[in-house]
Amino acid sequence: MNQEQNVIGQMRAITLSREYGSGGGEIARRLAARLGWQLIDHEVVVRVAQELNITEEEAKAYDERVESLAARILAGMQMATPIGYADATLPMITDPSIYREALNHVVKAAVETGHVVIVGRGSQVVLAGRKNILHTRIVAPLERRIPYVMHREGLDHSTARSRIQVKDHDRMRYLQEEYHRRPDEAALYDIVVNTAVLDLDSVVDLITLALQRKAAQLGVADEALGPGAGLARYPGRVGDIRPPR
Repeated sequence: MNQEQNVIGQMRAITLSREYGSGGGEIARRLAARLGWQLIDHEVVVRVAQELNITEEEAKAYDERVESLAARILAGMQMATPIGYADATLPMITDPSIYREALNHVVKAAVETGHVVIVGRGSQVVLAGRKNILHTRIVAPLERRIPYVMHREGLDHSTARSRIQVKDHDRMRYLQEEYHRRPDEAALYDIVVNTAVLDLDSVVDLITLALQRKAAQLGVADEALGPGAGLARYPGRVGDIRPPR
């Protein structure tokens, strides 16, 4: 293992938030492959389903959406409960926060295993403030995202545009209602990359570099971090400060 890998190895995870159709999911896959880390995407749904003792389909219905967990899950269980599925010792799910708590537990448990790339699921908020995690966001103009979705999903222009709008709205609402934050808050991330021009492998390069640079700062005291670290004071008086009357 070379020195760069040793430095990066001190980091526990990368969170990746993305606008739909920006290539974020593919970037996450390539990033995990580049680093040799585990990709945590659909796996979150599987683990939450196991933790709540519900089906993957039921868990997926709430993945990155804000709906009534109780209404959907209980309705499904009452209409058709497979033999051996119901657990009499399992409390009925009547509070939507139960899914959020299970999701948060799964995300945090994934980080404890170390070296994971986590896609979405509010992980940039759940894991905020941890220096050994790199928070990233991938964006692109709508006119660039529509062709991406058309090509990848075999949709016409109108359907692709509508799908992007619905997915973006769901993700925005999810973070607002569950965590009282917006996914487009730049301060949630260490790096935001626009894929309008940059190719996906170049974005992977940039994120890998950011991961290395953040890892190098792990031993630095908090008070020595920030944009002013190592900078001298401005010479003379700052010109735009108005003197007191």
